[in-house]
Amino acid sequence: MQEILQNLIGVLLEWLLSHGLKILAILIGAFLIRRFARIVIEKIMRKAVVADNFLSPESEKKREDTLIAVFEGTFRAIIWIVAAIMIISELGVNIGPLLAGAGVIGLAVGFGAQYIIRDFFTGLFIILENQYRVGDIICVEDKCGEVENINLRMTIIRDMDGAVHHIPNGEIKIATNKTKGFARVNLVIGVAYDADLEKVKQVINQVGQEMIKDSEWKDKIIKAPEFIRVDNFSASSVDIKISGEVKPLEQWGVLGELRKRIKLAFDKQGIEIPFPQRVVRQLKD
Repeated sequence: MQEILQNLIGVLLEWLLSHGLKILAILIGAFLIRRFARIVIEKIMRKAVVADNFLSPESEKKREDTLIAVFEGTFRAIIWIVAAIMIISELGVNIGPLLAGAGVIGLAVGFGAQYIIRDFFTGLFIILENQYRVGDIICVEDKCGEVENINLRMTIIRDMDGAVHHIPNGEIKIATNKTKGFARVNLVIGVAYDADLEKVKQVINQVGQEMIKDSEWKDKIIKAPEFIRVDNFSASSVDIKISGEVKPLEQWGVLGELRKRIKLAFDKQGIEIPFPQRVVRQLKD
């Protein structure tokens, strides 16, 4: 029994010193190549991406980060596939029949892989055309949220409730990017029918100018919110259209502050924001 155990330990040590060390070297080599490739890909992408004069530095960085993530993910997959094949070969398995069998299986499932191919080509065009990037706020059909990751296979977005949506790129027909280049703040606010519209216009424009001069908001606003037009005559109010331009991702914060300042300014100037009204007539007997 002791002799069998010694022989087993000897065989195991011999295997570890020959094949085991080679497998360990393959794993270490794959890890180091992946780390080195990540650094190289990042440097190449930072220099290779042509700057777009219509995009801010933050938007350019998002675009570069998206490209880096895609190329890094693809290269990482290739490295580990090659490493796995080398390890299988080192274990003594003849990979020739495996590769041939994989070719036959690949041909058999090729018809079923058309959706994956469609996802890859769609993802490639999304990235090359810079339709959206990591960090953008997009809407795909009824799903809206921040792009957390994008690769050739799918787009991952997280909505305002924290839910994560995995959307195959081939399923994306229309993608609405809410944060590319600039964004607009649009607000419709009602005033009483007896309000002086010229005074209303003056107060709204003054609020917009004060915001664009405010140190907290001036770097977020491109064009000050201003009175645009009388938008509608509703049942109990005259609806006023207000619009301005802000930097990407800032529209929600600016819009909330604009509402607050307009309410305070209207209260100070005695401009009424009316409640819905209903006239009830009583018939006499």
